[in-house]
Amino acid sequence: MIAGASIVTFIPRIVPLVLLSRIRIPDWGMTWLKYVPIAVMAALVGQELFLENGKPALFPPGPELYAALPTIAVALLTRSLLATVVAGMISMMLLRALLG
Repeated sequence: MIAGASIVTFIPRIVPLVLLSRIRIPDWGMTWLKYVPIAVMAALVGQELFLENGKPALFPPGPELYAALPTIAVALLTRSLLATVVAGMISMMLLRALLG
């Protein structure tokens, strides 16, 4: 079962890598591809911050939204994924400790 699950997860990752390594992607395509990780991360974070059970959750804002503020500041200042993740974890940890 573990071997089967490994193969099923390995194939969708390796096939595009093998196929795309053999072709030349134009400059406009490479520029476009640079924004894919940012868009995926924004979609994941945005959904977590602004939706609760599929409904808008802005009023009242939850601790996640408050933890996002210093995290965004660290991301903009450092441009470091590690620093951003650590800032988000510390922010959430402090908010949960303070709010119970």
